[in-house]
Amino acid sequence: MNTKHLTIRPATIHDAPIIASALTMALGEEAMKMYCGENCQSVLEELAQMENTQYSYHNALIADVDGIPAGAIIGYDGARLHELREPTLRLIQERTGQTFSHIQDETNPHEYYLDSLGVLPEYRNLGIGSKLLIALRDKAFSEGHKRAGLLVNTENLKAEHLYLSLGFERIECRNFFGHPMWHLQATNPQERR
Repeated sequence: MNTKHLTIRPATIHDAPIIASALTMALGEEAMKMYCGENCQSVLEELAQMENTQYSYHNALIADVDGIPAGAIIGYDGARLHELREPTLRLIQERTGQTFSHIQDETNPHEYYLDSLGVLPEYRNLGIGSKLLIALRDKAFSEGHKRAGLLVNTENLKAEHLYLSLGFERIECRNFFGHPMWHLQATNPQERR
């Protein structure tokens, strides 16, 4: 498949389906069903349509290929994690009855967190994931953030290699939802001067 025209743009409320799909691709369908129930796509779409959740369309960029949404990336200021998480967990509880007693923080207040990235299968291996990642990282830096961070499963060597090639570095290993994850960060080039 040849990419005729790729555009990276801010998401709109109408992009909730591709945002929900990206979350499922990033976190895995079984994990999403465990946390959001059997109707997880619907719950995730509702979260994406809301104004102030972790997965709000306000926090997403979309990759369009020839005008068709092909992928999405979601990220936000790590200092806002708890503020954004609260309505996210509240909606999940309302829709599924699922409660969460303690969730480890996946980010910290001193970084812009690149939460989830997903590209539809028919558009993979075209460099779209890299372009989305670079676009959101650069957006964070242009907004004045000093660091952009993300988590990657320690066993996902292909993804880690991509992130390292884009200027991310290992900071620490974290246990998140029972899985060992590398916490990677990229530093704003303006900070290195």
